[in-house]
Amino acid sequence: MAGKTLAEGKLMNERAMGLARLAAAGLCCVLSEIAGAESPSIAKAVEALTSVHPIAEVALSPDGKRVIYGSVVTAKRGGADVASSMLWMANARNGSAAVRLTACPSMECDEHSAAWSPDGRQVAFVTTDSNGQSQLAIASETGSDAKVLTNAHGPLDTPRWSPDGKQIAFLYSEGAPRTPGPLNPLARDAGVLSETIYEQRLALISATGGEIHLLGPGNLNIYEYDWAPDSKRFVVSAAPGSGDDNWWIAELQLIDTQTGSTTSLLKPKLQIASPRWSSDGAQIAYISGIMSDEGITGGDVYLVPASGGTPVDLTPDLRASVQTITWNGSSSHIVATEFSAGDEVLASIDVKAKSQREIWRGPQMIWANSLLGFTPGDAGISLSRDAAMSAIVRQSYTMAPEVETGTPGKWKPITRLNAAVHSITGNAKIVTWKSDRFDVQGMLIEPAVPGGAGKHYPLVVEVHGGPAFAHYPLFPASPDSFDAVLSSQGYYVFKPNPRGSYGQGEAFTQANVKDFGYGDLRDILRGLDTVEKSDPIDAARVGIAGWSYGGYMTMWALTQTDRFKAAVSGAGLSDWLSYYGTNNIDTWMIPYFGASVYDDPKVYERSSPITFIKKVKTPTLVVGGDRDAEVPITQSYEYWNALKRLGVKTEFVVYPDEGHFFFKRADQIDVMTRLVDWFNQYLQGTP
Repeated sequence: MAGKTLAEGKLMNERAMGLARLAAAGLCCVLSEIAGAESPSIAKAVEALTSVHPIAEVALSPDGKRVIYGSVVTAKRGGADVASSMLWMANARNGSAAVRLTACPSMECDEHSAAWSPDGRQVAFVTTDSNGQSQLAIASETGSDAKVLTNAHGPLDTPRWSPDGKQIAFLYSEGAPRTPGPLNPLARDAGVLSETIYEQRLALISATGGEIHLLGPGNLNIYEYDWAPDSKRFVVSAAPGSGDDNWWIAELQLIDTQTGSTTSLLKPKLQIASPRWSSDGAQIAYISGIMSDEGITGGDVYLVPASGGTPVDLTPDLRASVQTITWNGSSSHIVATEFSAGDEVLASIDVKAKSQREIWRGPQMIWANSLLGFTPGDAGISLSRDAAMSAIVRQSYTMAPEVETGTPGKWKPITRLNAAVHSITGNAKIVTWKSDRFDVQGMLIEPAVPGGAGKHYPLVVEVHGGPAFAHYPLFPASPDSFDAVLSSQGYYVFKPNPRGSYGQGEAFTQANVKDFGYGDLRDILRGLDTVEKSDPIDAARVGIAGWSYGGYMTMWALTQTDRFKAAVSGAGLSDWLSYYGTNNIDTWMIPYFGASVYDDPKVYERSSPITFIKKVKTPTLVVGGDRDAEVPITQSYEYWNALKRLGVKTEFVVYPDEGHFFFKRADQIDVMTRLVDWFNQYLQGTP
């Protein structure tokens, strides 16, 4: 159960979800028009947030001379705003001579996942045909002569060239009616229940075209993959059965490119991500740690012999969470991006010495290819063949994203896609404090419009989802950036990263195992003590909000303290016992609780808000989608019904046909409006 802001949950491993959430409402100048104005209306604030141009990816050519980047555009289709990505190829030194890379000149195409051939003379990418079906295309190094290679039927993504340049691999869910991922609205059950599984397979096609060849067993779902340097094998993270359910128990396996046969390489103790084969073919690096969500990576870097054997932790004492890794062209060093106590770090890891050197650090975020850049993802930096040149997308909480290039750690912007964008929030600063044996970190967002001397402000604590996630320094750019809207309306917003979060090392991330709600709430409350002492905050007007695991923590906090005067819980979880048997992704819970609910119900009961529900006195707004597969809406019903019976002021809003994430723009704005109105009523005294 995850999320980055109030309306987040587990990330799906495809683009449609991110595009829908980040659909732009207009031109980027909207933000600059309202910046500095007094408390813009909620509608204008949302319009400003969604006017940012998200940058989905960046790919540097092997010789470092050209760069491809993907920007998101929006068009009206059927009366609705529909977002899609467009690819652009430009001079890597200064961004000049930009041309569109496309196999479909229509603005309605969604094109993404650009991958350069090893010799840099061709580019593979995903395009869409006239039916909206994903297809694989290739073009020349100048972006011309694009042609479609496949005639696929089903979701297709993540193309990568073989090292010898003769074949292209990609992930393919043949015949699947939708892209894999549990965040889409759940189909309603009726009649005899059964499960039709469409596995995401590894597929191969010749670089000159031809038939698609599927590799591996038909019941094996492939999540990530990488080519062996001899082009004869793949390393994959995979698990049998439903792809939506089983990422949390994925193993490392090898797949032969000729026969499609599989060999088990490693059954890890915890979750794994980003398998990467060394250039000498002898070793495979990967990230492992406790991870609550597919696509939201954090952990240590491990190395395992490609022939099999015991893995070695290269970063056992790292006070950070590694997000992405890539070999730097040799087999001696790995380039990693890491989240460390509010900062992003680019580091070089010496494989033999098991030590690292920081190349760059800052209170920003960088990435090269992820789920539209709002979470750590597949690649943190795009390197030239000699690793002398690099390309990234960079942003901070108050700096909108742009493409930047240069030697690693010394980048300069080459685009001005968001040049007219200005933040609608006040200043953002990193806050640190002590809690038990831990150093804890968070962000404090100031009100956008300063008041007079002596004025004290209301504050809302925003708890992130996950729990293995963090409040990253990301520019607010979506309709669920509730922190930004609250700041624009005169609130302080406190965004803590308590134990269980990324950013302080693997021991910190695992510190809430079998202890949900207890230590992490202590961390939050002690952080609240810190900001109340340092800033002009009215301690009598403090609220709390969260979505997914953050919704759970909101429900939980109200059973443990009366410090919060108002609360908003989105897609929250009230009863771990009933949740276990009704959600669609229960394999994620075993590492956290140590056993199934059937084997140890008491560990689930002690962390369930419903166990202590009679202690709640705080006015609470509850919202959720009626087709949520990750946190069934019944969890919200349980909490709301109890509050209603106990005479606590509460309101419950159910959004039809929405899942864990909300797709409909009207619903996103409605949630935003209700949240602000709820806090205005109970923290501002505004009816």
